[in-house]
Amino acid sequence: MRDDDRLLDLPAAEFGSGVIGVCDICGVRQAVIVLTKERFKLCVIDFLNKTWIKTDKKPGVPAPLYRSERIWFETRATSAGKAPAIVLSPTKIVRHPVVLITPDTFGLTTTLLDGAIRLAREGFEVLLPDLLKTGGFGGLEHASLRVGGTLRGGVPVDTGRPARLVALYEDALATLRGREMVDPGKSAVFGTSYGASLALALAARDTKLGAIALAYPMPVRPADLARLVTAPLLYVGGSLDRPGARARAQLAAAAAEVRVPFEYFDVPGARRDFLSRDLGAYDLPRAEAAWSRIVGFLKQQLMPPPPRPPPPPVKETTTDPLAAAARAPAPRTGPPTPPARPAGAG
Repeated sequence: MRDDDRLLDLPAAEFGSGVIGVCDICGVRQAVIVLTKERFKLCVIDFLNKTWIKTDKKPGVPAPLYRSERIWFETRATSAGKAPAIVLSPTKIVRHPVVLITPDTFGLTTTLLDGAIRLAREGFEVLLPDLLKTGGFGGLEHASLRVGGTLRGGVPVDTGRPARLVALYEDALATLRGREMVDPGKSAVFGTSYGASLALALAARDTKLGAIALAYPMPVRPADLARLVTAPLLYVGGSLDRPGARARAQLAAAAAEVRVPFEYFDVPGARRDFLSRDLGAYDLPRAEAAWSRIVGFLKQQLMPPPPRPPPPPVKETTTDPLAAAARAPAPRTGPPTPPARPAGAG
């Protein structure tokens, strides 16, 4: 039995999860996305194009939790003045908080798509810039990020090609905040690895953000960049990740100088890229715990529960004799009342 034959019979497969299997459209074995509990139907390309081969759902079924679309947004970071992106929008008719996911030069990886789907299912409007399809970005940006992060003490986010990436994401965030049915006052950024370093650089420039979530970021230059952050921040990383540990130390050093809380979710025994389903470092239990913390953190910051109504007034009761005597009516004053005369008395 082939691996993909086994994958076709997983009744516990969760809608929206990403696995390795055979796409029902193109027939290629690759990363595919679960759209029903019975089969793995679509690869990433056909999922983004919203291609459906068949359905057994009857008219009147509830709408899906979210829909996807490809858009182009205006940006000053490309010569064409625009760049492509993918948007996942919840279908519930309310104003949604927004999350910008910042890819590194590997583009829309299964990790980022996994996170986007999880967030969209929870009610966030999510935008992912499609970096690999953006003209003018490629190998030089990749080299600049890797050389800075591994050989020069940190990614130089304020200069050169990394700064151009941050400018692209600034324009993407402005587009996301301007979409219909979103709440522009509730926005966050999320990234992993080098993308997390770029998310931190964007957060240092944008004072309107409500939350920042970083999964195993690379160290940055300047090292004290996090001092400029004005929103609550969550760091998620594994205990066996050395570059992530250096980035965490940078955050901890800056935390004493900021007025917003920094939270740390350290995963014991996890290596770098432990959220990536298609890499050897992937660890399902640790990844699920980390995703739960990330989603929970963003919901806490951008979707706080409504305040509880005040309790109804409670009638005061007491058995204290002194208190009861104090509330008793005062005795009447004046001459005593004469006793009643018996009936028939002359």
